[in-house]
Formats: sequence, C-alpha cells, structure tokens
Amino acid sequence: MIEAIIGRQFVEKVIPLINEAKKSIDIIVFDWRWYANDAGSSVQLFNQSIVRAVRRGVRVRAIVNNSSILTTLVSLGCLARKLETKNLVHAKMMVLDSEIVVIGSHNYTQHAFTMNYELSVILRDEENISDFANFFNQLWPS
Repeated sequence: MIEAIIGRQFVEKVIPLINEAKKSIDIIVFDWRWYANDAGSSVQLFNQSIVRAVRRGVRVRAIVNNSSILTTLVSLGCLARKLETKNLVHAKMMVLDSEIVVIGSHNYTQHAFTMNYELSVILRDEENISDFANFFNQLWPS
C-alpha cells in the first residue's frame, strides 16, 4: 500500500507511525533541525515523537549531515552518525519496525513541514521494504 504525504501532511501522517513503532526506527535525512525555543512548531512535535520513542525503548538510529543535530540526538539516547565520506548523503528515508518506509523529499525542517512544495510517500506491505533496510544498513558504519 502506498500513501501520499503532500506538503504539510508530514507531521499528521508520520507522528502516528513513530508513536506506534515498537522495535526500531532507522532514519537517513539530509537536513534535520532542532528548534529548542519553539516547542509547538511542527518540527518540534515531530522531534518530541522521536524522543518519546527512544524513552519507550525503541532503537532509533539516524544518519545525518549536521554535527549539531548529531550531538542533540546522541544526548537524547539515539544512535546517530555522520558519515565521513566525500559523497553527499541526500536521501530522506525512515524505516519503522522493518515494516513501514517513509521516503520522499521532506527534510526535517520547519520550511519543509510548512512552506515548501514537498512530496513523500508511506510504503506498507510492499515486497521490497527489505531493500530500504538493506540500504540503511549498508550506510550505517559498523
């Protein structure tokens, strides 16, 4: 099953998936921001859902480009890495419990969640979901 996420729908469609995750959330994202002074912003609502997942024992791994978000995520209990490569990590993907994939153009920024023309999809019950998990695992440094 494929479900579209258009523009501002990201938070309303993805936070419930994060809230339902039981074992793992693997993330690759080009740009992820933390707006500590704007707790009610859509990105911070998303960020807090990640924090709640970690607190209930979900393993959250993230591959990010920004050292600031890396430090923040690690301090909150996430396993986070910045790849040391000359290649750009530009993918935006989330794999939840090896069963659901969210992939598309959305970065985890206020502009992406509220202003930009963004399009992502939720994939469920697709035969190739393991391909996305394998892609993440190939990038995740051992």
